[in-house]
Amino acid sequence: MITEPLTKSKSTGKIVGLIELPGILAEKRLYHDIKVCHCHGVFDLVHVGHLRHFQKAKENGDVLVITLTPDRYVNKGPGRPAFNEELRLEFIAALECVDYVALNNWPTAIETLGLIKPDFYIKGSEYSDSKNDITGMIEAEKHAVESAGGKLVFTDDVIFSSSNLINNYMSLLPEPAVRFISQLKEKYTFNDIRKYIEGCRQLNVLVLGETIIDEYHYCETMGKSGKEPILAARYQKKEVSLGGVLAAANHISSFCENINLLSELGEIDSHFDYIKSNLKANVKPHFIHLANSPTIIKRRFVETYPFQKLFEIYIMNDHPQNGAIIRLKDKLEELLPNIDMVVITDYGHGMIEKDIIAMVCEKAPYIAVNTQKNAGNHGFNAVSKYPRADFICISENELRLDARNKSGNLQELTRNLANQLSCENIVVTRGLQGCLCYNRDNGFITAPALTNNFKDRVGAGDAVFSIASMCAKQKVPIDLLGLISNAVGAQAVEIISNQGTVEKQQLLKHLSHLLK
Repeated sequence: MITEPLTKSKSTGKIVGLIELPGILAEKRLYHDIKVCHCHGVFDLVHVGHLRHFQKAKENGDVLVITLTPDRYVNKGPGRPAFNEELRLEFIAALECVDYVALNNWPTAIETLGLIKPDFYIKGSEYSDSKNDITGMIEAEKHAVESAGGKLVFTDDVIFSSSNLINNYMSLLPEPAVRFISQLKEKYTFNDIRKYIEGCRQLNVLVLGETIIDEYHYCETMGKSGKEPILAARYQKKEVSLGGVLAAANHISSFCENINLLSELGEIDSHFDYIKSNLKANVKPHFIHLANSPTIIKRRFVETYPFQKLFEIYIMNDHPQNGAIIRLKDKLEELLPNIDMVVITDYGHGMIEKDIIAMVCEKAPYIAVNTQKNAGNHGFNAVSKYPRADFICISENELRLDARNKSGNLQELTRNLANQLSCENIVVTRGLQGCLCYNRDNGFITAPALTNNFKDRVGAGDAVFSIASMCAKQKVPIDLLGLISNAVGAQAVEIISNQGTVEKQQLLKHLSHLLK
């Protein structure tokens, strides 16, 4: 993002606070009988298309008001907006046709329309067909402006795109990603991708795996203890979020209507109330309770600034319990006949043992598997313990550990795993190098990363796996699977721990702007 400070100029008199704006307009209406025209948007990289849109908009009335989406609500993918809100305010205020410009307080214009009550709310012609509106907000905005006594109007002029100009002339993406997306544009439209994302909605998904509560304990290190050779830190705050299979289910919930979740909770310190209140409404949980055990907690201690993890503590009992295994099998017997796919998030903490694997592999119509290595399973949690899988998503390190091959050809190792598990699609995540994607019929593609900025990698793999698995189930072309996986990953690494989820609308907007 470009962040030079706002400079003084004669145009800054047009920049007003949103709270002041209704009073200013009311006074003008009282004494001058004016008609107010209102445009709203991000307006990142203001260009001739915006200028023409504003000029056409003002032809409907006397005073033109522009409101801008603040930086914190811009939803066009990592790195956007390219110009911060102060620069965008300054640029638009400098346009002769604009009378007032204000920064919005909300993600959309809905509340603002009720506040300033424009006579005309003006959108570009690309929004005239509500079917093309990814956000689904046009109908809501139409209702809001009409409820305030105004009218929705569409301008009709040459359409330009900030995203298209940024992508082609000042791309914020790494160069390999620019080339990759350029190739995809020659083969696919955004609507080709959208149909797979929208197609997730009808899937009946069972998410299976360990429940984990993620805790971040923020602190400020003070230095070496005065009496012992240990690091001392001052505690600041704690943040808790749903991790493990719960995070995966919450990611899926934005894309899919029918989700069953099967997991284990401890009878000791179960966190049931917290889990129930933070699981998405369309996730139907089924929990098996473990005797004399806690729900798994992963407690990380984090230096607040700079954001740096210091160490972590696992609270868990990872010994399988025969009674719990029997109850899990009974519940699987009940759920498996009614689902389209099983999404398995396997952290290797004792829940998904050989009898559970055998039952799922025998009876599930489609199996997506993600196994993870961590300090709690010591590398024993290998994906090859599954006799079959239809889709696999694992990191390169996990694949190499499973193959016991540190430096061999990655494509060869991936193909060997696919043959071993009769797997149709594999995504191997590689951090800043993006991902390697394999399809049994179409071979390999390398999809470059869509961001160089990582806030936090915790939970990012779960997000990529969860959403990519549903696309793989619909047989999305392998190059699009790579693009979708990396778009999800770019958004997920912006989330600290599992404090948020990747949302369908957010992902669609990101993909649409990438392909402009």
